[in-house]
Formats: sequence, structure tokens, C-alpha cells
Amino acid sequence: MVYKSNSPLETANIAKAFAKTLKSGDVLCLNGDLGTGKTAFVQGLVKALGYQEPISSPTFTIVNCYEGGKFPIHHFDVYRIDDCDEMYEVGFEEYVYSDGITVIEWSDKIRDILPEKRYEILISKDYDKHEDFRYIQIEKRE
Repeated sequence: MVYKSNSPLETANIAKAFAKTLKSGDVLCLNGDLGTGKTAFVQGLVKALGYQEPISSPTFTIVNCYEGGKFPIHHFDVYRIDDCDEMYEVGFEEYVYSDGITVIEWSDKIRDILPEKRYEILISKDYDKHEDFRYIQIEKRE
């Protein structure tokens, strides 16, 4: 499915609607260039699942965990990861194979260790439309 977004708010709203389809154990792999709206998407998703606290990308901490909503959410940002072994050091498998929802920004960097069952989400800009225009492609892999 491909969605069109004209603003960060629309991106968050698309994520909110998508959140309603999620279930325990789902893994979401988010990819796109810098500034495409990956974090805006995660913010909308997390808010829709019942979390009211501020959400930021865990670029330096690798993972942020949000408890107290519909599901625990494990939010990874692997932009600064150099190899998959680093992911094992932070307990990646424990998060991914838990009852929570796992969201991984820059998942292409760790493709070799991703579970087969996952959602692939690609966010891309289209400057021919306007500066804030995005395509959000969501594909379920089984």
C-alpha cells in the first residue's frame, strides 16, 4: 500500500491509522533518507498506541522503550551501527522476539538479522510535488 503525505502531521496521521492494525510481536522496518519523516511516523504510531510522553529518535542510545500503552514499544535507530554484532550487544533479539511492537529506523543496515515476518516501510520525498510531500509505502512480509 502506498500513501501520500503533504506534511509531518499527515505522516503522523497515516501512522496512527496504521497502528490500529498492529498486534503483539509485530516488527516495523523503517527506511528513507535523512529528513524524510521516519521519526514523525514513529511519533504518530506511538501516540496512537497510548503513549503521551515525547518521542525522539534514539540515534545515540540505539533503543528507546515505551511502556504503559497498548503494547510495549521498542524503538531502534541503527543509523550509527557498523555491523550486526553491535545489535546483539544491546539485546536486539530479546526485543524483536518479545510481545511488544518493535520499530527499527534504518533497518537496511541490519537486514541480515531481521525476522522474515515484518513490515517494510519506505518513506521517500518528492520535491517535484513540494518540499513536504512524501510517499509512504507499507508492505507486509511473511
